[in-house]
Amino acid sequence: MRKENKNMVTGLVRKVLPFYLFTLLPLTAVAQGEVTGAKHSVATNSFWANWFVQANVVGSSFWSSQEQQSVKISKLFKDYRTNLGFSLAVGKWFTPGLGLRTKFNGMWGRTIVSEDKSLNASKYWTLNEQVLFNLSNMLMGYNEQRTWNFIPYIGGGVGHGISYHTSVLGYSLGVLNTFRLTPKFAVNLDINYGSYDAAFDGFSGGGDTKLSLKGRDRIINVEVGLTYRLGNSSWKSSADLDAAQALAQSEIDALNAQLADLMAENDRLNQELENAQQPAPAPQEAVTVTQLVSAPASVFFNLNEAVIATQRDLQNVAELVAVAKQQGAKLVVTGYADSVTGSAERNRQLSEQRAEAVANEIVKMGFPREQIETIAAGGVDTLSPTTYNRRATVEVKAQ
Repeated sequence: MRKENKNMVTGLVRKVLPFYLFTLLPLTAVAQGEVTGAKHSVATNSFWANWFVQANVVGSSFWSSQEQQSVKISKLFKDYRTNLGFSLAVGKWFTPGLGLRTKFNGMWGRTIVSEDKSLNASKYWTLNEQVLFNLSNMLMGYNEQRTWNFIPYIGGGVGHGISYHTSVLGYSLGVLNTFRLTPKFAVNLDINYGSYDAAFDGFSGGGDTKLSLKGRDRIINVEVGLTYRLGNSSWKSSADLDAAQALAQSEIDALNAQLADLMAENDRLNQELENAQQPAPAPQEAVTVTQLVSAPASVFFNLNEAVIATQRDLQNVAELVAVAKQQGAKLVVTGYADSVTGSAERNRQLSEQRAEAVANEIVKMGFPREQIETIAAGGVDTLSPTTYNRRATVEVKAQ
């Protein structure tokens, strides 16, 4: 008997799996192509972000624990064991690759007492808690524009036979495929398997309650429907802190180089004064020379955003504001975007918005707005890597 069940399952896998893989293979190539150059690391979102709801039409095939003989492949989807139902689910993605889902399936099914479908009608529902693994995001990086996501899952829960007043425990596993329509909607193709205690359908024949195929009531479901993403459904890219630190270090190095040049010039002038031969030094009026030397401060932004990525960048800006106040000078704020992404017009708007965002922060520091000049430089590729160009610079205007 165990050998017959094994042959039956093996035959089903050999028949269904090649067709399933053949159908999904072209989609795999499309999804991989879309990821190129678009994946990025993401920041953790709040608890209320990345929730979703799903509704599906379900086609089910029921295998009863009473079927001790081998089931022919040709009879697996006969009308006396299949029926239509529906499923509803609510879930949340905690990361782009890991989520939880609570799923309800029902309400119409079959229980195999004969090959007369009128005798097999049965009502039931199942409720499962499932762990979702988005392998597309795990293996190829998060990309909110990806068309197809491949999401295996596994879970456990309860099954309740309405017609026979039975409640049992069971487990489920499957593959959820989502196909993006809009930022909020996606089409679902969910293929899954559920295994429940033999008493699920009201008949306890077989009696084996172990997690095996033999002696359990089993359901295969093919579900088609929609996913709707609630609230904030995307993931913000994390700030490129390494790029910011590297650029800040380069600015510090430039400032140190300027300071070294000034010190060398000061030493040279002192040496000339010592070597000067003058018969009688004439009284000279003391002259105070003030020279303003400052390196620009950079404030960085995330892709396609005009919100300052980290407030720590404003510390260097505050120092320049203090210098400008002391010298009575003006400040120049220049906004940039990277020319690799977005149109020229979008990059111009984005650079203008970034310059204004930094100018507004400077005003909050007590600096007059009329003494701030803003410049929109548009998209540039002057710095490498590309993320360095997503910034605004602040510098003291030369007198």
